[in-house]
Amino acid sequence: MSTHEDPAPDSPQAEPTQSGITRKTLLRAAVVTGFAVPLLGTGAAMAEERSPRFTTAAGPGGSPLAVTPECHDGDAPTIAEIEGPYFEPGSPQTTVLQGSNSGTHLVLSGVVYGLSCAPIANALLDFWQADSGGNYDNTGYKLRGHQYTDSQGRYTLTTIVPGLYPGRTKHIHVKVQAPNQPILTTQLYFPGVSQNSGDAYYDSRLLVNLSGSNATYDFVLNVQQNPGPPNPPPPPPPGGGGGTWVAGHTYKAGDVVTYNGSTYVCVQGHTSMTGWEPPNVPALWRLQ
Repeated sequence: MSTHEDPAPDSPQAEPTQSGITRKTLLRAAVVTGFAVPLLGTGAAMAEERSPRFTTAAGPGGSPLAVTPECHDGDAPTIAEIEGPYFEPGSPQTTVLQGSNSGTHLVLSGVVYGLSCAPIANALLDFWQADSGGNYDNTGYKLRGHQYTDSQGRYTLTTIVPGLYPGRTKHIHVKVQAPNQPILTTQLYFPGVSQNSGDAYYDSRLLVNLSGSNATYDFVLNVQQNPGPPNPPPPPPPGGGGGTWVAGHTYKAGDVVTYNGSTYVCVQGHTSMTGWEPPNVPALWRLQ
């Protein structure tokens, strides 16, 4: 049985034109290639200062590339969108979604950043989508799964291109959360889909970059951070919290723990880590 979302009376957005190289673009290239781009700080690391807003760094072949000191060059925080009626807690931790062998193959990858364009390690991403026929699996976890970014803020998801259904264009739902921070719920869209213009939720700021079966999208969370390399996970609250919850343990949905005098039920299977204490991650733990 098909399960579809109802459209809302929002006005559609036009698809954007591509802008030039930004500071985040350079940082992403550094993350992917392992090359250290000297973007932070002043002095010899910078080729010259052109204005109070822009500095320059040497690009390939020595050509100067304009960069900005903060994420203000089109890299505003990723916008939120509706959750829709088909989110299910308890998805498996995986980078390859169940059902990704039936449909048009797609590999989605990217980096999760904060406001200073520094990658965020251990960010939680929870994906869910329709199959190629436009149907959601509401009895299992087909095309549903969550994962965490690596030490460089990177994620990779193997899935399929979602199908169309009345009132909606092709889209992928996702929740993104940095450690100890609020959850961003949004959707990703695909360029060149004619139904984009008639979709009430479509927004061009959420378009993936698509090349063949590979798509990329970088999330920018509304998280304050000091410019520099990704920070390690934050320490636990003073006193350690107390209770039965421990870091480094594999919990499954339904497990019950205590922490700092409260009782929590696990809603998504995961391996716990410092910075993801139950009070900090409502996507993983529900207070009883």
